[in-house]
Amino acid sequence: MRTLIGCTVSLLALAVASPALAQDTAPPEAIVINGTATVVTDYRFRGISQTNKNFAVQGSLTATHESGFYVSAWGSSIDDYVANGSNQEIDLIGGFKKTIQGTTLDVGVLYYFYPASQKGGASFAGEKKYNSDFAEPYVSVAHTFGPVTAKATANYAFKQKALGLVANANGTQRRDDNLYTAFDLSGGIAPGVGLSAHIGHNWTSSALSLGLKKYTDWGAGVNYTYKAITFGVSYVGTDIPTAPLGKDVGKDGVVGSIGVSF
Repeated sequence: MRTLIGCTVSLLALAVASPALAQDTAPPEAIVINGTATVVTDYRFRGISQTNKNFAVQGSLTATHESGFYVSAWGSSIDDYVANGSNQEIDLIGGFKKTIQGTTLDVGVLYYFYPASQKGGASFAGEKKYNSDFAEPYVSVAHTFGPVTAKATANYAFKQKALGLVANANGTQRRDDNLYTAFDLSGGIAPGVGLSAHIGHNWTSSALSLGLKKYTDWGAGVNYTYKAITFGVSYVGTDIPTAPLGKDVGKDGVVGSIGVSF
């Protein structure tokens, strides 16, 4: 009887433990989907306010394959001066990311889509009102040094009408290109607390630089993550000397944010 009871108890224990064991050894999912939803006090793109220093609502959805390929969509509210009357920016992204011995290579293409941008803003003789959509390939290399990660990034938008600010001699829209590089540092200083620092430089004159030949932007921030919620505050600015479009969109300022990931 004792033997029978012992065998029964052992079988019950094994039956209870088996699901947990199967769960622990289950292979990872081939595709992982995650997203974010964020509210910011000012949407800054490379140091320049896209909301005339007002609040913005942002969100993203990303699908990542175990091979390293990923696709993503990111959106934000913007002010209509950014993209010929559009009040929304949607970034469509496709790329490949791989980490080897602490070094991460990330390459891909960004497509900036501004719904209804062709309905407002400037127009050029002999052409319909143009929209502001454009594509921008990018590459970044990041390496982790203990608790600190350093990342260098280069974005190059080839010649496209959306980047042109000056008309050709015949009045049609000129195509311009844009080169932007950046260096970022980030790391944790305590459980849930992180610091970040950024410096970037725009090397060409285009719509992205507000027609300036060159300019530099910078930023430094701190964030705190509690479960799925992240609170952040940063100080950002540029060396833009004037107020293009009659707005101080490049002036130094403090940006706050609160976001949730899922």
